[in-house]
Amino acid sequence: MTLASFRSSVLSVSQRPKIFIVYTGGTVGMLKTPRGYRPEPGYLQRLLDEIPRFGDETLPEFVIDEFDPLLDSSNMTPAHWLQIADMIRRNYAEYDGFLVIHGTDTMAFTASALSFMLEDLAKPVILTGSQIPLEETRNDAQHNLLTAMLILGRHHRELAEVMIYFDSLLLRGNRASKVSVDSFDAFASPNFPPLGRVGIEISIDSRLLLPARARTPDIDVLEVVELGSATVGAFRLFPGLKPALLEAVLADPVQGVVLECYGAGNAPTSDPEFMRVIQAATARGVVIVAVTQPTRGSANLSLYATGRALLDAGVVSGFDMTAEAALAKLFYLFEKGFSPERVKRLMQQSLVGELTVPRDDASEGVAWTVVDRHG
Repeated sequence: MTLASFRSSVLSVSQRPKIFIVYTGGTVGMLKTPRGYRPEPGYLQRLLDEIPRFGDETLPEFVIDEFDPLLDSSNMTPAHWLQIADMIRRNYAEYDGFLVIHGTDTMAFTASALSFMLEDLAKPVILTGSQIPLEETRNDAQHNLLTAMLILGRHHRELAEVMIYFDSLLLRGNRASKVSVDSFDAFASPNFPPLGRVGIEISIDSRLLLPARARTPDIDVLEVVELGSATVGAFRLFPGLKPALLEAVLADPVQGVVLECYGAGNAPTSDPEFMRVIQAATARGVVIVAVTQPTRGSANLSLYATGRALLDAGVVSGFDMTAEAALAKLFYLFEKGFSPERVKRLMQQSLVGELTVPRDDASEGVAWTVVDRHG
């Protein structure tokens, strides 16, 4: 994949923060054609040059690098996650923050993946996009872009994680999910409060932030963990499930699967064939992580008998992780070369703020802690 690089037309002011923008594609910069909206190389830069607000000196200086070809986010793959991460890594020392312009369909997957891939991140990374292209008179693109840029410029010293900004909310990236296809508030973080809210003022809740690392020259190198070679997947339970279908999902060479369960981690455990499939997979070393299908709440396998049956069969709780975060985390842990048993343990511990482990839950051998990802 090649990159087309564009410099902003904003005049340099030495005191202004500098941000690097990765433009992957998506609705923001799409051009209306007789066959519908499509990404157009260089078009976003031309639009920004034409809108006076983006030349305002209250904004940080910015540089845009765009994917070639630009992507609809439904075509996003782990190879593209790596492309984004590598663009950030190569420019890490020179910039104060990073903005990733991304389509909404898979934005939560990318944000979750980057939260694990960018190890020892000490600077802010914000993903944003829009529901209506910037070229339209009425759009949400201008607000999302301008506000994300202002947050990166004004708060780059206190923010040190991967986030999503959309329609007045700043969300932890690995806590967010897309919840609407036809309204401006497209993203929510059901199990964790917003890191910031935007109204007349931009308010950041410092109590919720991951600890910012000290800015010293020796940490201006960013480590990136490549994702993509591990074989993991996701499967949603449904009434009438034929166990043979799940068995195919769990077959070799699969290393881990996110199992989207009912309620607090329940499944059809009265079906002996279903349980045989689960037990056979975990016995082979497949890591099965239970998350909950409902938007809010936690999958805790110690609560109900059906969940306990899964626990006894070797399934582990993903607690309140989103399915997107659980999948990205499985990718990450297997890419690190960890054994299945270690992956199981780490899936139940918070690495980058992606889950909340119940304080009184000792039944699954978990601890209330943030672990060292390198240990």
